[in-house]
Amino acid sequence: MSEPIFKINIVEDDEWYRKFLVHNISLNPDFDITAYSDGKSFLDQLEKKPHVVTLDYRLPDISGKDLLKKIKEFDPTIEVIIISEQDDIETAIELLRLGAYDYITKTKDIRDRLLNIIQHIKNNTSLQSRIESLQTEVEKKYDFQKTIIGQSNPIKQVFRMMEKATTNNITVVVQGETGTGKEMVAKAIHYNSPRKKAPFIAVNMSAIPHDLAESELFGHEKGSFTGAANRHIGKFEQAKGGTLFLDEVGEMELTLQAKLLRALQEKEITRVGGSETIKTDCRIIAATNKNLFDEMKKGNFREDLYYRLFGLPIELPPLRDRDKDAAILAKYFVTSFCKENEMEEKSLSKEALQKLLGYPFPGNIRELKAVVELAAVMSDKEIIEVDDITFAQPDPVTEVYSEELTMREYEHKIIQMYLKNNNDDVKTVAKKLDIGQSTIYRILKEVKENR
Repeated sequence: MSEPIFKINIVEDDEWYRKFLVHNISLNPDFDITAYSDGKSFLDQLEKKPHVVTLDYRLPDISGKDLLKKIKEFDPTIEVIIISEQDDIETAIELLRLGAYDYITKTKDIRDRLLNIIQHIKNNTSLQSRIESLQTEVEKKYDFQKTIIGQSNPIKQVFRMMEKATTNNITVVVQGETGTGKEMVAKAIHYNSPRKKAPFIAVNMSAIPHDLAESELFGHEKGSFTGAANRHIGKFEQAKGGTLFLDEVGEMELTLQAKLLRALQEKEITRVGGSETIKTDCRIIAATNKNLFDEMKKGNFREDLYYRLFGLPIELPPLRDRDKDAAILAKYFVTSFCKENEMEEKSLSKEALQKLLGYPFPGNIRELKAVVELAAVMSDKEIIEVDDITFAQPDPVTEVYSEELTMREYEHKIIQMYLKNNNDDVKTVAKKLDIGQSTIYRILKEVKENR
């Protein structure tokens, strides 16, 4: 597919020089050139939106400065190259401040310089078009009704909360176990929000050494500490106009939490070792696999930061609580994996699906994806059978019955397994095992006393 025609307008009242510019710029067949002898005739055709305008600074009917302003008011993306007979530094600085791309004088080497400038603008324009095209592709990729797959009631509730998050700039906290797709949710919110054209910047707080975390978030000045050889722009500045995703926010030290709170409240930061106050403009989406309310009660998380972050909470359910979503996801992962690796299309047998549905997936969606992709590789047939599926962690049923124990000890072990898989939520475990909560406490107490 060929690139669109690159349109250049030349505004020059000197007939000989106008022809000179037209001749030299037209040496490049990719350029479509239109020339004007005065500002008014050019403005009458401005709606045709040229990519570049070469503008004589001294026109008979309007000054180059005023014409530049009118061009930029009409469309700031039109690049303007000022051409002048005089090399006036003060005038050049003022015109550049008003939005001119460059200021060049009518010298003998203007031809090569002008062609280089125009080619540079053309390259940047092509790159910008490509970026916008990729941006559109990204937006389609993160259409959350397609990206976050599932039909269970818990995941439908997540969709409803995400829809609310895309219409405003409210701070969002995504909570869920490891592997439930917290970053995917954050990206989907960003790319469906008014900030989608600006950056999505992610930072995993648990992966940054504590002594470097402040610099990572807020940046640092050259020489502010040993090893700071250059100025570093932090994540807050990188996310300008967009979204800053703070993953594993519960892992932050209390001193850094205080500085994060100030940044959120004041909407400004100061780089480490610097004195300049920098205004920030980014939406915050935080994620954690911990219960921040419990962490706050334990003194591990600041109460004021907790309430500052908790605008809109989104709770991602573990895969084991999503009914038959595991089967839907498994089919999707198998199909995608085969397509990406140019393999013959495969499907899962009924027995294989049943085996997947019977496993609690402590690693959630991330673990399910790894399991089914390995099964696709191991299977020699079009149908993935039950024996092709292996789990990295022991099958919970096999693990429970791997020892010779008393009935009460077996009951205790089963309860312990369910508690582990359900974040020690006794109420949920009682419901799943169809027993009373008091029974659970009694069995745990009896086995502990008899040891």
